[in-house]
Amino acid sequence: MFAVVRIRGWAKTRKEINDTLEMLKLKRNNNCVLIPETPQYKGMLNKVKDYVTFGEIEKDVLVELLEKRCEIIGGKLTKENIKEITKFDSFEKFAQALLDGKVKLKDFKKIKPVFRLNPPRKGFRSKRLPYPKGDLGYRGKDINEFLKRMI
Repeated sequence: MFAVVRIRGWAKTRKEINDTLEMLKLKRNNNCVLIPETPQYKGMLNKVKDYVTFGEIEKDVLVELLEKRCEIIGGKLTKENIKEITKFDSFEKFAQALLDGKVKLKDFKKIKPVFRLNPPRKGFRSKRLPYPKGDLGYRGKDINEFLKRMI
């Protein structure tokens, strides 16, 4: 499963890139979405690689992302209400089911599919250069360190 974070804004972007970013539900900077690793999504990510950063998310980072940044309609997803909304006992089981592909965030109507993150602590390297010199494009497992700085 890929975690995709939007880094750059709307100014001077072509219409097909704007459309692709909207299909990925990345409407604002510092928004994050989780998508499966399918050829269709990989093609979309290749198209918008100059506006986002992405990589494979690990379970512990996904658990932290769900605990701290997962929103539902009318509030936040907490340990008290996770069972009634998702039918899972804990964030760990929910994260494992997401990573295994057994469930998707869009299966749960109350959960918002986008995580709103803070800008990364210690800032961006560059919003214009590809990874590893900057922050754009595919970064593999290093996305986990980047997400921890943003949560």
